[in-house]
Amino acid sequence: MMEQAVNRTYICKHVDYSDGIWHDVSPIALTDVVTGEAVKEETLVKACWDNQALYVRFECADSYAVSDFKNRNDPLYEQDVVEVFIDEAGNGKRYVEIVVSPNNIVYEVMIDHNDENDELKFSIDRDWVTKGLVTSVDIQEDLRIYTMIIPLTNFNKQPTDGTEWKINFYRIDEEQNGKRHFQAWSPSGAINFHVSSLFGTLRFSRL
Repeated sequence: MMEQAVNRTYICKHVDYSDGIWHDVSPIALTDVVTGEAVKEETLVKACWDNQALYVRFECADSYAVSDFKNRNDPLYEQDVVEVFIDEAGNGKRYVEIVVSPNNIVYEVMIDHNDENDELKFSIDRDWVTKGLVTSVDIQEDLRIYTMIIPLTNFNKQPTDGTEWKINFYRIDEEQNGKRHFQAWSPSGAINFHVSSLFGTLRFSRL
């Protein structure tokens, strides 16, 4: 049975950003996107912000990686990736999707849900560019660490203390035998990352 996570909230703290700050940022664990149960290879996600950017870090246990794509906006989601979906308005109708592969290739699009009666119908703006986006992938033995720096100028309003965005974090992880595992912070009950009504909440905090 799926763990219900509709009201899941992550407190995103304001920081003086540096690489070393991550030791002081609270992690959240991804679970199976369908059931909400524990996953085979752990994924921890951390997020923080300053007046310039939102910073997102995935810490992935990763004994085996599949990543053959070489070009921006290749269908990276067909192999191993981490993903963040950000819905600034919070109504599930429009959100940016940023995907990073183990080789630090980026897929970034804007999603628009145009059908009021079917949230699974959506259009994809593949020309979307997250201006100033910086990504990196570091390997430490069987740990793969992805970092995204997402400038706040890509959004309509500068967040302040208490601002809330809808958000979800995902990972696709494939075993050597070809079995694929789909992880999420806020499970959707299906192998579908676009159930926007079940995104969690990112709350900006200056405390």
